[in-house]
Amino acid sequence: MQATDLDLLRDAARLAGRVATSFAGKTAQSWDKPDGAGPVTEADLAVNDALEAVLRTARPDYGWLSEESQDTGARLAHDTVFIIDPIDGTRSFVEGSRTWAHSIAIAHQGVVTAAAIFLPLRDKLYSAALGRGAFRNGARLLISPRNDLSGAKVLATKPVMNPEHWPTGLPAFDRAHRPSLAYRLGLVAEARFDAMLTFRPSWEWDIAAGALIVTEAGGLCTDKTGVPLRFNNPEPLLNGVIAAGPALHGDVLAALAPAGAP
Repeated sequence: MQATDLDLLRDAARLAGRVATSFAGKTAQSWDKPDGAGPVTEADLAVNDALEAVLRTARPDYGWLSEESQDTGARLAHDTVFIIDPIDGTRSFVEGSRTWAHSIAIAHQGVVTAAAIFLPLRDKLYSAALGRGAFRNGARLLISPRNDLSGAKVLATKPVMNPEHWPTGLPAFDRAHRPSLAYRLGLVAEARFDAMLTFRPSWEWDIAAGALIVTEAGGLCTDKTGVPLRFNNPEPLLNGVIAAGPALHGDVLAALAPAGAP
């Protein structure tokens, strides 16, 4: 990781916020992507173009993976890549909500080394560099110390509550939801919530920045089976995500394990 990578990402996140907020969410042109991949707006594309111009000019030797750029696979030839979600929470953006984010990360040989998540309408900038801690608007972040899933505050979508996922019974945690996966991870890092769960395949660009911010705040962020996350995969999908403090993360995995498993 270059010493200035984190500064580059923080500045880029602020730039993305200026570009996105120049559009009015409810009046920005929007359309649906093919194959039910969700909505996209002219703001998503404008942010993507601005980030690509700035970041790739600054680091021409880094590869590029973005939700709004065609993935040719050329990034696989690079040890270091940008992993970008220009607007995470596009539906919320279209609805005029304040809860959407820019998610920007750099990964080196599969490991995220620098990250920024910015919510311009909430003025929240989360950031982290590998081995240097996680921060929100300059304040150090520490994960929740909670070690009991019962009564925990967990960010999760309704499908997570399907009994088929919990062979020994659904734990009595308090479920909440926020539209942006990146923001959910930031909220776990700052201990506003104790954990974040998703069992669906998850795109790398939704997770990369938040995964580093959680781990640098003292937490664990793995796939739904407990396997460490690796990035810049040929198919940039992860096998779900569990993010929590170390003790609670273990409690989640134990609750997901088949009855009688060690």
